[in-house]
Amino acid sequence: MPASDHELEQAGSQLGEKLLAENLTLITAESCTGGWVAKVMTDKPGSSAYVVGGLVTYSNHAKQKLLGVAGRTLDTHGAVSEPVVREMVAGALATTGAGVAVAVSGVAGPGGGSKKKPVGTVWFAWGSSAENTEAVVQHFSGDRDQVRRQAVLFALQGVSGFLEKA
Repeated sequence: MPASDHELEQAGSQLGEKLLAENLTLITAESCTGGWVAKVMTDKPGSSAYVVGGLVTYSNHAKQKLLGVAGRTLDTHGAVSEPVVREMVAGALATTGAGVAVAVSGVAGPGGGSKKKPVGTVWFAWGSSAENTEAVVQHFSGDRDQVRRQAVLFALQGVSGFLEKA
């Protein structure tokens, strides 16, 4: 079921409150969500207190140049993979000095899927350092907008959960 605007707003507000309470800043490194996670996080006035920014690295070239993802990693595993989102988190943290990063890379559709990585496959990672990063894959259903909405909500909730455990 796709995430509503209200659900996204709520998840973004909750994450913002956690970041403020812990005096942390967030950087997003997004591919298939196209900056939507950063958009939700910056919808609230005053969000500059906890959002450093967002990097939309849709192409492999951008992932390499802006986040330092290794070409070999992309060639070996593909953009939609655990190693790539882990490198996206590490690169986003190194580039910006933020306290926590979230990375999203997936196949939103309607095309681009394969047997191994069907439409709706999205890899996520969040962490506060290269050594302290979690990664998880999800398989969402629906059209492009529905997959992206679900991915944004999952990313926001994932970072919140990560902060609760820390």
